[in-house]
Amino acid sequence: MRLVTHGDSAPSSVNRYLLPHEHQVIMVRRHPAVLLRPVAEVFGGLVLAGLLSKWLGENQGSQALVIVWWAWLLLLIRFVWKVAEWSVDYFVVTSKRMLLTTGLITRRVAMMPLGKVTDMSFQRSLLGRLLGYGEFVLESAGQDQALSTVTYIPYPETLYLEVCQMLFPGSDDDD
Repeated sequence: MRLVTHGDSAPSSVNRYLLPHEHQVIMVRRHPAVLLRPVAEVFGGLVLAGLLSKWLGENQGSQALVIVWWAWLLLLIRFVWKVAEWSVDYFVVTSKRMLLTTGLITRRVAMMPLGKVTDMSFQRSLLGRLLGYGEFVLESAGQDQALSTVTYIPYPETLYLEVCQMLFPGSDDDD
């Protein structure tokens, strides 16, 4: 979860979507808070499976016990899947456009050219402020774009300022 400097290169899962004439400016993975719900489900399921095991074990329900633990195993597998998906999801800003790559098996790439962005804002919930993530809302003139919101963005203030600087470059009179 860090901003990428000009010398760093994107992983191949992202690099294949970059055009030859553009260079990557910012690349971040979504904030790990996207995994809060799956983590809560796995731990809640574990507690529930433990309690049911204790209760069913006393009542000789061995077949029901097996079903309970298989159900928890499915929750665990789902959690591992969510972590794997998170590990390949990236928000990338290049010199020409913004990309959001998602999906492990079915790959989705949403894109908006920087020149089409007419308005950009970010919002943060209370939990987002506590944990350090936000949501970008992008608007463009005319039709709907494939990329309009990007959730669970880490460092939202820093990213917002960097992207705004790219969208609205100023003169470097301070040098």
